[in-house]
Amino acid sequence: MSDFWPACGYVHLELTPQGWLKPTEAYLRLFLDLPELALLPESCRAEIALHQLLRAAPVSAVSAKQLGALKDADARANYAMFLAFRDALLAAGSLEAYYLGLMRSQRIDVPPLFIDAIVQAVLRHLLDACDDAFQARAAELLFRPQRLTLTEGRLLCADLESVDMLQETAGLGSIGRLLLQAQAPLRKVEMAVLAPENASDYWQRSGRHLFALDLTHEISNDLGHGLSFTLIRSQSGLKALSRVMEAWIRHFLGCKVKITPLQQIDDPAWRWHVGLDVEAMRLLNDLYEDRPVDAERMQRLISLFRLEFDDAAELNPVMTAGGKAKPVYLGLAMNAEQTLRLKPQNLLLNLPLAALM
Repeated sequence: MSDFWPACGYVHLELTPQGWLKPTEAYLRLFLDLPELALLPESCRAEIALHQLLRAAPVSAVSAKQLGALKDADARANYAMFLAFRDALLAAGSLEAYYLGLMRSQRIDVPPLFIDAIVQAVLRHLLDACDDAFQARAAELLFRPQRLTLTEGRLLCADLESVDMLQETAGLGSIGRLLLQAQAPLRKVEMAVLAPENASDYWQRSGRHLFALDLTHEISNDLGHGLSFTLIRSQSGLKALSRVMEAWIRHFLGCKVKITPLQQIDDPAWRWHVGLDVEAMRLLNDLYEDRPVDAERMQRLISLFRLEFDDAAELNPVMTAGGKAKPVYLGLAMNAEQTLRLKPQNLLLNLPLAALM
C-alpha cells in the first residue's frame, strides 16, 4: 500500500493530542497551487509579490492595502477567501474542529473545493492503516461527486470529473482534446470496476480516481415506509461505504455505531431518518409522511441503511422510549441527472444525540 491520495497533503499534517489533524505551513502552501490561486502570465506585480510572500510563509499577515493592490478583481476575491479560510483553520486548531464549527454554524461561505480538501484529508487519516481498497474507493463518495450508471443489471458509480474527462479526451488530456477538435478517431476508454482481482492496483492509481464502484442492490418489493433490497454481489461498495461512515462518526462524535445496508425495511414505528444527500432527504421525508412517491423518483434511491448505536445512552430519549433503542435509517439517492453529491456533514449534524438536546 502506498501513500494513497497524495495530493490531499496528509503527510504535511500533524496529530493533536486528541488525535485530530493540525494544519501546518506546508499543508497551507498546497492551496496556493490551486488554479484559483496559481500565478498566471498576466498576473500583476502585486499579485506576484503576494503569492511569493505566502509561498515563503503561508501564515504571513496580509494587509487590506496589499490585497487591494491586486489589479484583477477575481484574484483579489480568491486571495481574500483563502486568507479567511487560513485564519479560521488556524484559529480552530485542527481540520476536524474547523469542519465541525463551519457546518454547525450553517453559514457556509467557503468554496466547496476547500471543504472537500478538508474531508479528504480527514478520511485519509481514518484509512491510514486500512488495506481495503473498497473502503478507500467508497470514501471518495464523501468528497467527490459521482455519476451513476445502470449497466447489465449493475449499479455502478464513477467519479464525475474523471468520467467527463474521459468522454472529452479519451483519457489523453489536452492532446486528446486537440485530436477531437481535429476530428481524429480516438480509442474508447472504459473505467475498470473495482474487484478483488484488481483491488491491489487501486493504491498506485488512487489519485486519478479511475475505478468505478459497484453499488448494486436488487429491488424486490415495497414494504411499508420503505423498500426491500437483496444484495446480489459479495464485494458490495455499500458495505465498504458503511464501514467508512462508521469511522467518520466515531472520529468526530466519539460514538460507536453499526451501519448496515438494508435487505428489508418494515418498521411501522419509524422514528428518525437522515438523508445522505439532498435527494435522499426529500425522498425519505415523503416516505415518512406517507406522501406518494412516483416510480421515477423511487428508482433514484441507491440504498437504505440501518444505523444502530452501541450505547443507547448516547441517544435522544425519543429513540429509547419503550426501553429498546430504535435504529436510525439512512438513505442515499442520485438526482434526476444520475449524479450523487453525498453530504458527510449530515452524519454529524442530524443524528438524534442526547448531547444535542
